[in-house]
Amino acid sequence: MGGRVKTMSRRSMCKTAGGGVAWLIGWKSILKAWAQQKLSRQEADYQDAPKDIRMCATCSLFLPRNGCKVVEGEVSPSGWCKLYDLAD
Repeated sequence: MGGRVKTMSRRSMCKTAGGGVAWLIGWKSILKAWAQQKLSRQEADYQDAPKDIRMCATCSLFLPRNGCKVVEGEVSPSGWCKLYDLAD
């Protein structure tokens, strides 16, 4: 079956690519807005005690003193939640 190869005009290709770029920009904005919304301590399963050797102080999401990038309110440096991510 020697089928024909369908060619796409440059204009059609640019429209398709432009739509894809617009979609990615829109999706990135949605993800950024979603990421800025913090979870409650309950949603994150936060606890004031470490889990094994894992604790907020060694998490990449911890903000020095008593903050977190993804959990609302103050957190203890020796606390832990299910979003724990070991800092590099």
